[in-house]
Amino acid sequence: MKSPIILALDTKDLDTAKSWIQATNLSINTYKFGLEFYLKFGATGLKELANAGDFEIFLDLKLHDIPNTVSAAVSSVAELKPKFLTIHASGGASMISAASAAVPSISITAVTILTSLSDSDLLEIGFASSAKDSAVTLAKLAVANGARSIVCSPFEASEIRKVVGEQIEIITPGVRPVGGDLGDQKRVMTPKEAISAGANFIVIGRPITDLAKVSLDEMRKGSALILDSLN
Repeated sequence: MKSPIILALDTKDLDTAKSWIQATNLSINTYKFGLEFYLKFGATGLKELANAGDFEIFLDLKLHDIPNTVSAAVSSVAELKPKFLTIHASGGASMISAASAAVPSISITAVTILTSLSDSDLLEIGFASSAKDSAVTLAKLAVANGARSIVCSPFEASEIRKVVGEQIEIITPGVRPVGGDLGDQKRVMTPKEAISAGANFIVIGRPITDLAKVSLDEMRKGSALILDSLN
């Protein structure tokens, strides 16, 4: 079974991450490891989790630097064989191209506009266009320079799908089940809405991981219910 759910393992505890994988691995095939996890445990921590289940790695480092540095960074994590590795599309054409060429087996995943940012936030930063228009422009730039997957809000997914075609995988954070706490997300959809909008994968974190505060069995049931809701 190929699940469209990517579970964000945002934790500073290695045993916790392992227990979450074991609890949800029947419903989830891909797990996202971000800066919180990677800066604490690094490659060694990811290797230690390998026996927790059969899963793919979404390495969410959001690389953004000069092309040579980003290329070297991509090469440095090649041994981990991540399915997805994120870079910021706003790093520009040369940076995206360098990342994509460094390790062709890795799906370089271009982050467009963070889902925590609203249109007013972007204007404050200095963007001239709305979140949707900026995300579409960045997605086109990324794909033209070798990126094979795109991260965007579910609100931009349908427009981005039109310009990048069907071969590019679209990953949407900012996904919450009906009635779920928005947390620090500002542009959100339900899982089913995000898939209908054109996403191949949806990133979910706290709506699933918070269930572990009750029990791992509740976490297992919660991930299964979200997967069932997509059918």
